[in-house]
Amino acid sequence: AAAGGKFAALNVLNATRPMRTFTFFLLLSSSVFAQGPLMQSILPRMETARLDITETAELFSDADYAYRLNAPQRSIAEWMQHNISMNYATCGQISTTPPADTTKVRNMTAKSELLPMLQQSFDYCAAAFKSFNDETALKSFQVQGRAAAIPANVMIGLVTLWNEHYGNMVGYIRTKGMVPPSTARVAAQAKQKQAK
Repeated sequence: AAAGGKFAALNVLNATRPMRTFTFFLLLSSSVFAQGPLMQSILPRMETARLDITETAELFSDADYAYRLNAPQRSIAEWMQHNISMNYATCGQISTTPPADTTKVRNMTAKSELLPMLQQSFDYCAAAFKSFNDETALKSFQVQGRAAAIPANVMIGLVTLWNEHYGNMVGYIRTKGMVPPSTARVAAQAKQKQAK
């Protein structure tokens, strides 16, 4: 029954994925086309990484948030805690809006607590990323109380970290017999093309 519930949940997620993917690309196109070549390169990668990690958070059941591959590695809950804290700390360097207080995040273990916080942290980063154009992304930016930073460096570095984190979590997904979100999206797009 547990296995059936798991795959039923996965089927529901897969069923909604094409519409969410369409919405994602629709929203992305409007923001990217208003940017120059630098931000046109950064923003799609930000949105893809965001989708990969948030869909991973959705994919695991609440019970599986305690799952870890072996003792030294993070649990799924700890991966989400880490991403939330990292998002606010890093994007706070390039945002005029103060980051949320993440002190309580380290004590959160439930999917119902972590998933909304994760989504909000990516919303915060997306707003920060989209506030720059090619010119301002390459100029020194400083928030009061923080060291000056070049926004493009911060954004590229964060996208790299997101991809590294997602790559780690793919191992967790595969050992649970599930399909990684990025793979599922490619398969869904291929199926749509065949249907035309």
